[in-house]
Amino acid sequence: MAIIKFTSALKRFYPDLDDLEVEGKNVNEVLEKIEIKYSGIKNFLIDDQGVLRKHINIFVNGDLILDREKMTDALDSKSEVFIMQALSGG
Repeated sequence: MAIIKFTSALKRFYPDLDDLEVEGKNVNEVLEKIEIKYSGIKNFLIDDQGVLRKHINIFVNGDLILDREKMTDALDSKSEVFIMQALSGG
């Protein structure tokens, strides 16, 4: 199972958010399963057109995903996925 890690910025919306082990062939499948555990989290990650929001980055094994539209980047049982919400402001 892939290990999913989250930036601490998302914990202000989901205080019990913690690393997960999730089964999935690609990033999209993993996001669907995360949504089951943390209802509504996809609204923070995906926009109304189903595309990854501009301020969200997802890394698989240290590399930024290539497909921000359908999130089809492949995963395997040893993948580490890091979901990061960028912070802005001054």
